[in-house]
Amino acid sequence: MADVYEQSLQLHKENRGKMEIRSKVPVTNKDELSLAYTPGVAQPCREIAKDKSQSFVYTNRGNTVAVITDGSAVLGLGNIGPEAALPVMEGKSILFKEFAGVDAFPICLNTQDPKEIINICKMLEPSLGGINLEDISFPRCIEIERTLKQEMNIPVFHDDQHGTAIVVLAGVMNAIKLTGKKKEEMKAVISGAGAAGSSIIRILHAYGIGEIYAFDINGCVKPQDRDKYDPFKAELLEFVNTKGIEYKNMAEAMVGADLFVGVSAPNLVTEEMVRSMNKDAILFAMANPSPEIMPDIAKKAGARIVGTGRSDFPNQINNVLVFPGIFRGALDAGAKGITEEMKMAASAAIASLVTDEELNDDYIIPPVFDKRVSAVVAEAVKKCAYEQGITR
Repeated sequence: MADVYEQSLQLHKENRGKMEIRSKVPVTNKDELSLAYTPGVAQPCREIAKDKSQSFVYTNRGNTVAVITDGSAVLGLGNIGPEAALPVMEGKSILFKEFAGVDAFPICLNTQDPKEIINICKMLEPSLGGINLEDISFPRCIEIERTLKQEMNIPVFHDDQHGTAIVVLAGVMNAIKLTGKKKEEMKAVISGAGAAGSSIIRILHAYGIGEIYAFDINGCVKPQDRDKYDPFKAELLEFVNTKGIEYKNMAEAMVGADLFVGVSAPNLVTEEMVRSMNKDAILFAMANPSPEIMPDIAKKAGARIVGTGRSDFPNQINNVLVFPGIFRGALDAGAKGITEEMKMAASAAIASLVTDEELNDDYIIPPVFDKRVSAVVAEAVKKCAYEQGITR
């Protein structure tokens, strides 16, 4: 692993980052200059002045996404600040381009005040087709995203929340198909109730998973502790532990569980916990780089389907399967936002790429370099946007 860090450092140094800007049109003579700039450029300006929506026709706005962070929750590195977050945001931007042809660029903000972040994002709207919020700590990320979704007319999407949830649901869909479990009878245990965990809980509930129990650093999330929770954590009680069971620890909750999803910390799940789960147990242990339980140990203990966030094990649960396509579809439709229905459509689209003949314990989700994924997700999202009538 040390070698990849050193090689990456050298790559970033040699190239001075990973991005550049190129012109779509030539400017090599007077005529070309007069079309691209003055005096010819005055005419698209006049058209946009008459109708602001024409900015999506006469500029690159409709294919432009800003990847915005405050550097407060970067990868597994924590609150390292906006300058240190820039390499990650550049990386995210090139993935948008590589996987979906979306022109994305990083904006790292020198503030961690939610109100300031909200105001800055709103002021940027005339230049953007969408905003991908990235690596902003919980629960501030929820406040920021919700406010922007209400007050802006372009898609706003916090990938750490919803991208992860969408790909988890895609994996769950195919795992259910493979195991024959009935979703309404399933018991799920979620380790981690922050940004990703809260969104996973919501999408699994919307899909119809029967019982969901959540654990955070303080233990089981339960209605008895409602008064101790911040408003966002209290909201989860609509979806989790509706029976009010007071599990002392996660090991107790895992008894008889069908599904475990971890977005928390390494080595929290033991062989004994896996053995206590129902037959054909499904585990997505996604803490990086070390999962809640290693796949070989989980399999040895009786789990049937195991996924992680890593590329060196089967069933990689990676949100690169989601965000390029979901923005491609939203931008192509001229969508004003990204809805819950669009997220569910994205999950179903990803799951559909694994055929019945291909589906097996070690192949429930397409690989990240499957070139079909972005296009299929984009088409599903675009179709859903039109059906919901949320396009310009």
